[in-house]
Amino acid sequence: MGTVVFVAVLSLSGLALGVTIFASVRGVHAYWRAGGKRLVTCPETHCAAAVELDAKGAGLRAFRGDSHFRLQDCSRWPEKQDCSQDCLEQIETLGQGCLVRNIVGSWYHGKTCFYCHRPLDKVEEWTGHTPALLAPDRKTVMWGEVPPEKLPEVFEKYQPVCWSCHIAETFRRVHPELVTDRPPRW
Repeated sequence: MGTVVFVAVLSLSGLALGVTIFASVRGVHAYWRAGGKRLVTCPETHCAAAVELDAKGAGLRAFRGDSHFRLQDCSRWPEKQDCSQDCLEQIETLGQGCLVRNIVGSWYHGKTCFYCHRPLDKVEEWTGHTPALLAPDRKTVMWGEVPPEKLPEVFEKYQPVCWSCHIAETFRRVHPELVTDRPPRW
């Protein structure tokens, strides 16, 4: 009788562990899937808005078996913080396609640096040295300086610049007294 109870307890413990592991994997997957800024069209204004999902909440809800997302932040908040969050439908439809990093990567695909003409479409090689942008005023800027909701405007008016040329042009702009331009030796 003691062996049967032991086997039953061991079996139930294994089952509970399996269910917990399954729920944990589902929660971690939902957490990672929900991370990152996204660009959506606000259903109310029909303009671009940058939103962020509640990744931690998504992970906890997925652990419990619920798959609904909620917003954590929006570029239209705090004024419109009590909106109905209808933009979540776009996020579910577009999936990873509305992530800012994916939109930016797609924009760079097939483009070359304005200055050195080096190809910029290898997104996986950007680690730490992300391409920059050349603004209409001829000043280079990093992506972190551009609000995500301004991306449609940026894509129309700015030019792509590689990391090396951005650093060189920034140095040239900040310390012009230390720069000597020489003609190329071809």
